[in-house]
Amino acid sequence: MSDHYAELLMYVAPEPIQQANQQWLTRILERLGVQRLNADHLDLPGLWLAPELLVTQTCGYPLMTQLRGQVSVIGRPRYELPHSSHGQHCSLLLTRDDNPRQTLAQFYNSRGVINGHDSNSGMNLLRERLAPLHRDGRFFASVAISGAHRESLRWLREDRADLAAIDSVTYDYLARFAPQEVAGLRIITRSAPSPTLPYIGPLGMSDKQVAEIRQAMNQALLALPEIAQTLGVQTVLPASEDDYYVLLDYQQQAANAGYVKIQ
Repeated sequence: MSDHYAELLMYVAPEPIQQANQQWLTRILERLGVQRLNADHLDLPGLWLAPELLVTQTCGYPLMTQLRGQVSVIGRPRYELPHSSHGQHCSLLLTRDDNPRQTLAQFYNSRGVINGHDSNSGMNLLRERLAPLHRDGRFFASVAISGAHRESLRWLREDRADLAAIDSVTYDYLARFAPQEVAGLRIITRSAPSPTLPYIGPLGMSDKQVAEIRQAMNQALLALPEIAQTLGVQTVLPASEDDYYVLLDYQQQAANAGYVKIQ
């Protein structure tokens, strides 16, 4: 193999997670005999579609809405964390401890915040939960876009928003390593389940190449048990685009209910 891009950028905080991901990648590349190219000049879409890509991670919703048929799916992580297990995760719908609302329906006409319209955990899974509760296509009095789950949490803590949907893996990482970022917040409900974020490579990879990369990822986890423990990743499971059609089903269910866009 020649030089390639290899980045894990979906979960980059807190610091112990970023460091663990870097150590995991280093061992994976060692096992594959690959030199790593610097990808600092690439944005996420550029990285996802780069011909020199070896492995990275994307969100399941962009996989199906932006990248379908343009990348190879290598696998998906099996996290064993408080709110994520067996290849599934979800969104946790959060508010402040001092918010008097107790049920999701009571958040009608409140202030929502999402990390982005292309996010599965921050938008798509939230939309699926809100769809039965909207009135004339609207649920929130206002909706802000924070740009990141950690920013959405900050909006909640600072009383700039009342409700946000946070990726359960992100929440579990922060609760463990940066508890101050989720302090004073409580879970209203969980979203529907979702397959964990897929690892992808360039289009055209053979089944053998995909299996070799996935094997190297799992061998690296076995060789670095402290890294596996920090990341909460037990193994990398086989996966395909078919696993993620459920996310389009959630989108369609919301549309059928008349709730096309979070507002």
